[in-house]
Amino acid sequence: MGSNGVPKQAYHTARDSNRRLYFRRSTCMIRETTEKLLSGGWDNRILPFLWLRGEEEAVLREYMRVIHDANIGAVCVESRPHPDFGGPRWWHDLDVILDEARRMGMKVWLLDDSHFPTGFADGKMADAPEELCRQELVYRTVSCPSSGEEMVVDMAELLPSTPFVPNSEMEEYDVRHRNPRVYHDDRLIGLVAVKKNGSLPDGIVDLSGQIGQDELRFRVPDGEWTLYVLHLTRNRGARRQYINMMSAESCRILIDAVYEPIWAHYADDFGKTIVGFFSDEPELGNGHLYEMRKPIWQMEDQAWSAEVQEILTDRYGDGWIARMPLLWEQEFDSEAAADVRLCYMDAVTRLVERNFSEQMGNWCREHGVRYIGHLIEDENQHTRSGCSLGHYFRGLGGQDMSGIDVISGQVRPGGEVDEERRSGRFFHFVLARLAGSQAVIDPLKHGDSMCEIFGAYGWREGVRLEKYLADHMLVRGINHFVPHAFSMAKYPDGDCPPHFYAHGHNPQIRHFGALMLYMNRVSTLMGAGEPVAETAVLYGAESDWMGRCMPPEDVSEPLAREQISYDFIPADVFSRPERYRTDLSDGLSVNGRRYRALILPACEHLAPAVKDVLSELEKKNVLILDAGKTDPAKIPAILIRNGVESPSPIPANRDLRSLHVRGVDGDVWMFVNEGKDVWSGTVDLSGTSPDPGGSFCLYDAWENGLRPAQTEQTDGENRLRLTVEPLHSMIVVRTVDALSDRFLPPPFAGRSIPLDDGWMRSTCRAIEYPRFENEKPVCLPDRAAEEMPRFSGFLRYRRTLTVGKVPFRAVLSITDAYEGVEVFVNGRSLGIRIAPPFRFEIGDALREGENELRIEAATTLERENAGEVTPDCPSGINGRCSLLWAEE
Repeated sequence: MGSNGVPKQAYHTARDSNRRLYFRRSTCMIRETTEKLLSGGWDNRILPFLWLRGEEEAVLREYMRVIHDANIGAVCVESRPHPDFGGPRWWHDLDVILDEARRMGMKVWLLDDSHFPTGFADGKMADAPEELCRQELVYRTVSCPSSGEEMVVDMAELLPSTPFVPNSEMEEYDVRHRNPRVYHDDRLIGLVAVKKNGSLPDGIVDLSGQIGQDELRFRVPDGEWTLYVLHLTRNRGARRQYINMMSAESCRILIDAVYEPIWAHYADDFGKTIVGFFSDEPELGNGHLYEMRKPIWQMEDQAWSAEVQEILTDRYGDGWIARMPLLWEQEFDSEAAADVRLCYMDAVTRLVERNFSEQMGNWCREHGVRYIGHLIEDENQHTRSGCSLGHYFRGLGGQDMSGIDVISGQVRPGGEVDEERRSGRFFHFVLARLAGSQAVIDPLKHGDSMCEIFGAYGWREGVRLEKYLADHMLVRGINHFVPHAFSMAKYPDGDCPPHFYAHGHNPQIRHFGALMLYMNRVSTLMGAGEPVAETAVLYGAESDWMGRCMPPEDVSEPLAREQISYDFIPADVFSRPERYRTDLSDGLSVNGRRYRALILPACEHLAPAVKDVLSELEKKNVLILDAGKTDPAKIPAILIRNGVESPSPIPANRDLRSLHVRGVDGDVWMFVNEGKDVWSGTVDLSGTSPDPGGSFCLYDAWENGLRPAQTEQTDGENRLRLTVEPLHSMIVVRTVDALSDRFLPPPFAGRSIPLDDGWMRSTCRAIEYPRFENEKPVCLPDRAAEEMPRFSGFLRYRRTLTVGKVPFRAVLSITDAYEGVEVFVNGRSLGIRIAPPFRFEIGDALREGENELRIEAATTLERENAGEVTPDCPSGINGRCSLLWAEE
């Protein structure tokens, strides 16, 4: 049964046992899913973080109830702040959580470590053998004398590795307090002279054979030379006592420390109540904390392991060490440097995929649960080491969903522009599509994608922004969400707010619940089919490792602004066709998805696996577009001329986003307006489905009802007339067989009655709801923010409405309010809205004579927690109110 008592859809399972791992069904039925939604059913796709800190049992049970009542069917337990992880108190708290989950039919996911990020292994690395701990390859350089001179250096001067100097208070704290261990296997491994502007083989001289002697001696050949001094060390980085992501034995320590004990305690719950584990931002860990925008040659040190050395030895033989300076050296033959960087990073990321991601995922699947999470993607860090894993698709290769996170203003209305320290175009045109792409091209993902969402935006964030963020992700193919977070700390908790309940202090918890229901409905519907994309964009990890390359947003932004759907595909689809079910026999097909076009972002060096197939793809009529030769802004028009699908809105709108999902018996299109102005026009849905017949209708996911679709036949095109308002979505459903007659009331022309006067306003804090006080007369728009600059809570607007004859239709309209709005007529709630304009059908609740009309607006908690900063967000009804009235 679903979380709301509706029978679940049919599933196929990964294993036939009592602990079943459920995947989405392979037969995608649009009509069946739509009917289920209209009947009140939905599949839970939401699993918010619930932070455990050692609270009282009553608090744990209260929060589980609150989450359940917010239309959420699962939680992801994060124990980062818990003082007794793995101890008796922690097991007791998990017992309580699981007891409540079983009672309410909820599912539980577990974040897989005691400290952030994943890899701490509950502190077990503190006593682990040195060879299993993190290691880095670090260098320093010494200028060589002029040609013909002999260079003589006391070897003692070369023995110490370059010391690690923390560059932030966070690093200083981690090094001094969290990582006190000193490792004793640091060693000098290479002395290599490199010629400026040189090439192989004469441009490199390996002097490593002199290690162990008292002096280094080198007669400098012709040209300008630099000596690279190479060390291996474990005494660098801020998180030295974390697992080595490239070592299978090291990663196993995390399993033994966290996964296995949970299995030992709760084996009977695996695959039933406990459904999976979540890895949060695992990292390679070389360099400084959260270094961004640094290509490989700018990193102070490189991630290392014995396994990496083995791969380099297989590739270059015993002379592998002589190639290592080319990881950093910029004034050398670029082809030689690119080859070394590719070999090194290919080794690193394949080891991460096999020894970390796949090892964790295989353990989970063998135990009947799923494995999910995300790595750091910010500013295209997903192709680099340091705070990420070097390759998005490999780093998450063993997981059962693709994953990303969005935090702290990374995605925001109007935020599509680049700033000094933030690439708005990356966050808007790349981030979500990475997850949306991997979900459909990786057979292991079964179409499932996840976004950790809403976190660290501050108390200013409320349901209005959350609705924007949800639609932003949904229309880009995300279908599971991890809201961040439910914190049980004493209010106000300053740890990455907002917190959705805050012990009853957050006025918007019910509005948040309404948003969760909307997100579950849309995710369920969009998950009933296969997202359609006929354009592939090459994922440029290899090009980024080897040299300079175009950022992916340069290509993807023009596509998105012309409503052309695209998937990012890694070079691995060509080098590992069995992994991705790649078929080039009749074009380009990846995991059953056929692409008409492949776009190559401009780069100095292209991945060899891609070079090898380009001519074959062209022979199979795949359109190859090199963004280094064709202006990316012109690519959408070229694609459309070559038959690539686009809804082609008239008038054109660069802020309109679309997603097309195709099922066995129909199609679904989602349109979202990310601009500031209402868009009204037509879209072309002809030719977007092999079977263009059937019936069209509009599905309102907030109201959970249908509206008639207005179609127009123009020059052979089947165009649909739509109006898409900012902060709202429009969903079009086409089914071969007509849907049930569950239509919402249509728009109507009536008499507009202004209702700006005659209101009595009162207030109350959320924790005191519904005890309102301080009632006073106001006119709209209200100036509550000026009158009460520090107030957060509910503002209630009350007035009477005298009705001589009950109307045929009556719609209350509020042009703007902050933020969530609920309307009551004669004490009856007529629902919640969270995005302007706020419209409520109130005719059925009216009666002849006097009627009480009550509007309650719920603010964010920003003003109450603003401190010395004066907020500029409105409060209450800051727009106008009117009544659209029709007597027959």
